Amino acid sequence: MKIIGLTGGIGSGKSSIAKVLIELGYAVYNSDLAAKKAYDSPAIVDQVMAKFGTEVFDSKQQIQFKSLAQLVFSDPTKLAALNEIIHPFVKKDFEAWVAQQKGKLVFKEAAILFESRANLFCDAVISVTADEKIRAARIQKRDAATLQEIKTRMNRQLTDNERNKLADYVINNESELVIPQLLKVLELL
Repeated sequence: MKIIGLTGGIGSGKSSIAKVLIELGYAVYNSDLAAKKAYDSPAIVDQVMAKFGTEVFDSKQQIQFKSLAQLVFSDPTKLAALNEIIHPFVKKDFEAWVAQQKGKLVFKEAAILFESRANLFCDAVISVTADEKIRAARIQKRDAATLQEIKTRMNRQLTDNERNKLADYVINNESELVIPQLLKVLELL
């Protein structure tokens, strides 16, 4: 079984590519969903509380994700601290997921595949790329985020150029049709 990383900056369209892969019958692991699932673990919540205090929790001791995001995306040290809590959970969850798969190819969708070093466990990596203005417009529509919030998040990720240099395959998701590009990559895999 080959593990194929699927990455791209926020708003690049990697989730759309993942949906196409699922429609084609491939198994796709969504690292962002797994990271959100991590917060269901009391141990993870306790670590977040210990590291960031009560300022990211409401009166019912529920994590306020918008507050947490504002805190960590404004400070690289705090983002690294949160990643140290979440990434081991996602890695373990992914390994358990892979053990249940039967196909010749499985895909790991992750926005920060290279930043988290998860690419080291992939046989190949596909990078999905799109112009920053297009990505920002997609995110504003999807998340109702401000342009400043979007820029802050983008600045915490590799640029498309950096990511594309590290990837084995690149899919342009701004002006070219993506399905023919994806099918060509699948042939090569």
